[in-house]
Amino acid sequence: MSDDTKQTQEVKAKRTAKNSVFLDLFQDKKNLLKLYKTLHPEDTDATEDTLDIVTIDNVLTDNLYNDLGIMVGNNRLLLLLEAQSSWTVNILIRILLYLAQSYHEYFERTSQSLYKSKKVKMPKPELYVIYTGNKGRKPDTISLSQEFFGGADIDIEIKAKVIYESDKNNIINEYIVFCKVFNEQIKEHGMTKQAVTETIRICKDRNILKQYLSSKEMEVVTIMMSLFDDEQIMRTYTKDIEKETERKTAERMIKKGKMTLEEIADYIPALSFDELKEIEAEVMQLA
Repeated sequence: MSDDTKQTQEVKAKRTAKNSVFLDLFQDKKNLLKLYKTLHPEDTDATEDTLDIVTIDNVLTDNLYNDLGIMVGNNRLLLLLEAQSSWTVNILIRILLYLAQSYHEYFERTSQSLYKSKKVKMPKPELYVIYTGNKGRKPDTISLSQEFFGGADIDIEIKAKVIYESDKNNIINEYIVFCKVFNEQIKEHGMTKQAVTETIRICKDRNILKQYLSSKEMEVVTIMMSLFDDEQIMRTYTKDIEKETERKTAERMIKKGKMTLEEIADYIPALSFDELKEIEAEVMQLA
């Protein structure tokens, strides 16, 4: 391998950069408390000492560690899962698996047996999805029964609140904006160190996670940079970029209004008719 090739690989941004920053950001108890206060402003008794991060073991196979569990005292368990800019309700399955794993570890940690007659104590779950893409007509809440079983009355249910970008000034919203800036810089500069440094510069200028980025800039750069040689992940990322480009093309065609959705579907076969209808609805909403 030539030195130039090695250097190029070394400056490629890690595909899971935002995921790593997500976890690193909230390792700081001050930021963790801000996150909790965003979700529960009414809880005036909450302090850094009442919050603990629950490590969510990777029970899946994609090796992503972008999901956060928070214990509030012994009474509440919050799971926050980040969804990338490509929308998928499959995140409900991740929530189901992580919730089961989190409870299993909680019962072990508190020395409670499920095989005794005494009823165990368990913290109340709160489930959230932080979506870093555009909301459009997407719902504020998603549920397992609705998304996978047509709203049928099933024997197990998972419901999660979805958090989108808003005009509110809080740490969750700042993180979502950070992700969007990063995506924009990736499109402009590719998976490079320049995309990372520009993301940090822009966010600091816009007062987005400024204190975090200023105090840990070198660490953040390190987190966001790594050798990126997994061909399967690269193919997945390339496909995501191509899909985003096709969506932008479809948006322009719909805005011009010269072609029907059926004609656009023939022109862009990678997008389903339902996806085109969703894009059309978003275009009409923004018009």
